[in-house]
Amino acid sequence: MTKLYGSLEAGGTKFICAIGDENFKLLEKVQFPTTTPYETIEKTVEFFQRFGDDLAGLAIGSFGPIDIDKNSATYGYITSTPKPHWSHVNLVGKIRETLNVPIYFTTDVNSSAYGEILARKNAHQKVENLVYYTIGTGIGAGIMQRGNFIGGNGHTEVGHIYMAKHPADSDFNGVCPFHNGCLEGLAAGPSLEARTGIRGENIELNNPVWDVQAYYIAQAAVSATLNFRPDVIVFGGGVMAQSHMLNRVREKFQVLLDDYVPVPDLTEYIVTPAVAGNGSATLGNFALAKQVSE
Repeated sequence: MTKLYGSLEAGGTKFICAIGDENFKLLEKVQFPTTTPYETIEKTVEFFQRFGDDLAGLAIGSFGPIDIDKNSATYGYITSTPKPHWSHVNLVGKIRETLNVPIYFTTDVNSSAYGEILARKNAHQKVENLVYYTIGTGIGAGIMQRGNFIGGNGHTEVGHIYMAKHPADSDFNGVCPFHNGCLEGLAAGPSLEARTGIRGENIELNNPVWDVQAYYIAQAAVSATLNFRPDVIVFGGGVMAQSHMLNRVREKFQVLLDDYVPVPDLTEYIVTPAVAGNGSATLGNFALAKQVSE
């Protein structure tokens, strides 16, 4: 029997379903908008059903917050998300009603972090400790240390740590519906339009809002450095796809850290994803699906 592994990137904007072989080679991928839970989950199971008994395992990397505690009554649920209609949805349970395969359930950023570790391993780089941030519609981070995800009773929520405000940003409390002044509220993509009235991709490069944005993202890198001492910090997501952002963040990081602890050369330490086409989570999910199937 051919063994195939499934990847579901359950995002707040879109779901991406993919199938890979035993070498994690991508064989097929589809994506569709995240609408209602019923409609979106139905499309998901229809995709994976096509592969029948060849589907050996499935890994889900989901937007959150989610419950990953297998001893919890709400394991497999998306919990207190502000995404309309998706709060307290039993994502894993709904998929298991149709697909009789082992399922690994984690956050989308954990999946990406694992994919980035694997990509570097395949490139013969010795990276065991990695922090992966996505800076997009929301902000989250996956942290891996020596092969394990960091988290206790649940997954980390570093997108909601509080930030030191930029001097030019004193009157802006952010766009997070839960907290005033958290990283996600101040630095996620929607914060750009909230400040300027202009979508991020249309804001001119000389607009000072980019330096404000980079200041918060650099604080996130300092926090990751001091809390986890990683080998590398990877910034993915739409905001960091702006080619000018990486150097802005590195420059501000250097000032903020002020050589307090040693870090590698910043061109190798603060980077964008090694997997092209936002494929980090897919690669990570294939590996996690294989792991849970064995």
